[in-house]
Amino acid sequence: MAATAITAWRFIAAGFGSGWAPKAPGTFGALVGLAIGSLLLAVGHLALLTGIILAIALGIYAIRQLPEAKIDPGWIVIDEIAGQMIPLLALRGFNLPGALLAFVLFRLFDIWKPWPVSWADRQKDEFGIMGDDIIAGLIALAVLLILQRVLPL
Repeated sequence: MAATAITAWRFIAAGFGSGWAPKAPGTFGALVGLAIGSLLLAVGHLALLTGIILAIALGIYAIRQLPEAKIDPGWIVIDEIAGQMIPLLALRGFNLPGALLAFVLFRLFDIWKPWPVSWADRQKDEFGIMGDDIIAGLIALAVLLILQRVLPL
C-alpha cells in the first residue's frame, strides 16, 4: 500500500489504522472492535446493536470505494471490528472475563473458518469480505449464549 493515498474510506476500512499493524492486523482490528463494543455495551445493548449495524454499513460502503478490496487485503479490518462486536451481545453487561471469551471465540471462528464462514470468505465482494466475519461473530454469539447456561457471563 506504499504509494496509495490515505482517504477517509481507506482509514475506516483499515480499522482506524489498526489494519496497518505489521503483524496480525486481523487481531489488532478485533481488539479495536472489542474496545468499541465494550464501551457501547457499557451504555447498553441498544447502543451496541446500533454500533454493530453502523460498523457493517460503513464497512460495506468503505470497501466498495477501494478497487483493491476484491482481493481482501489483510489490512482491511473493518470486518473484524464489526464481527468482534457481535458476540458481546450475549453478555448481560460488560465484564472482562466475558469480553475476553467473546474475543477468543470470535478469533477462533474467524481463523478456523468453519462452514458457513468459509463459504462467505470465498465470495470476492464487499459482502463476502464483511460476511465471513459477521458469520464468525454470530457463531461466537451462539456459543456464548450456550455457555451462559453454565457460566456467569
